[in-house]
Amino acid sequence: MTQQEKQVYLVLENGAAFAGSPIGCWKEDTAAVGELVFTTGMTGYLETLTDPSYAGQIIMQTFPMIGNYGVIPEDFEGRCAARGYVVRQLCAEPSNFRSEGTLDAWLRREGIAGIAGVDTRALTRIIRENGVMNACLCRKVPQDLNPVRDYRVEGVVREVSTRTVQTFEPGAEGCGLHTVLIDYGAKRNIVRSLLRRGCRVTVVPHDTSAEAILAMKPDGVMLSNGPGDPAENTYEIRQIAKLVGKLPVFGICLGHQLCALAMGGKTYKLKYGHRGANQPVTDGTRTWITTQNHGYAVESGSLPGLAELSFWNANDRSCEGLEYPGLRCFTVQFHPEACAGPRDTEFLFDRFLQLMRGEES
Repeated sequence: MTQQEKQVYLVLENGAAFAGSPIGCWKEDTAAVGELVFTTGMTGYLETLTDPSYAGQIIMQTFPMIGNYGVIPEDFEGRCAARGYVVRQLCAEPSNFRSEGTLDAWLRREGIAGIAGVDTRALTRIIRENGVMNACLCRKVPQDLNPVRDYRVEGVVREVSTRTVQTFEPGAEGCGLHTVLIDYGAKRNIVRSLLRRGCRVTVVPHDTSAEAILAMKPDGVMLSNGPGDPAENTYEIRQIAKLVGKLPVFGICLGHQLCALAMGGKTYKLKYGHRGANQPVTDGTRTWITTQNHGYAVESGSLPGLAELSFWNANDRSCEGLEYPGLRCFTVQFHPEACAGPRDTEFLFDRFLQLMRGEES
């Protein structure tokens, strides 16, 4: 293969083209079409690639060196749902005692196409100025970009949610509490965080009815993270409306947005979203560094008299948390189960347990 044949392209919907080297799995001339987003984490590329919330998207890492500690399956958050991957430099010889291979080989096995050697700083500036846009990974720059422009991230919650009910036991040190986790694209560490606190966890599919959940007699319900436009999930929103007020509810990320919609609130798409492990969140008194991955947000003032703003983003003041007084319900836009800060906001899980025990109203 000649050097020219090894060259591939990342092409934005506005026609801007970036040449680079192929990584991962390339089976067709157009290997991937998706929504190009950037994430700012210096580490955590494995958790990023296996986060189901990236379904339908081409992930670009802003940190220049990726893959330096290889592939560690124990750190996976789920199965890879991304459409493609973009890096400045991919490490070919990782060094870590837990590593089980290179990131390039893993991308090939997962069927994910990627590109290395592109100017990710320039790409990030374009997205920050113009907003999130669609892109394609291809061997030749296409003449017709309409298929790229027409791409939409749709139906992705259905794609990434579990299809069966699964129950996880905490072991010998159980606390006697039973939590139902509705899986809209849940990260595995949500289950781990509940198990560490002694909860029995039942994970149910995204389209499980409220009646079926209440029949399980849980002490509380968790609404998980997930991908896509929250307003698209009309059935799921109706089920949440039937649950709030009947038992404690804790929502994370997409679950936060769906709960707001269920209570009559509104959501909107952010210009380029919040993705990375360094997003500052404040309650006006204290600021936490959080992990986030979302392209939509709740309109802070869309639930007057029903919800109170509990956290907001210190950069753009967008809604990061809501309290529903008297309903035993609270939600956050960030990921308290992730390890930013390194574990600054894990106390929210403890608060959820207090609600399930009846220690807080």
